[in-house]
Amino acid sequence: MAKVRLNSDEEIVRTIKEGLKKKGGYCPCRIGKDEKYKCICEEFRNQIADPDFEGYCHCKLYYKEKD
Repeated sequence: MAKVRLNSDEEIVRTIKEGLKKKGGYCPCRIGKDEKYKCICEEFRNQIADPDFEGYCHCKLYYKEKD
């Protein structure tokens, strides 16, 4: 199973979490409130499912480590 963790940079985590709160759980780095941008966004869920992907989500809140 893939390991997903928060970014180790606490300032980034705090900033993104504040943005999520202001936007009602939608990614603060994207325009609009589309269901696919609801955190954890569709793009990152697909990246989590990809065994070859390792890296950050779009807004850099989460990091997925390779299996």
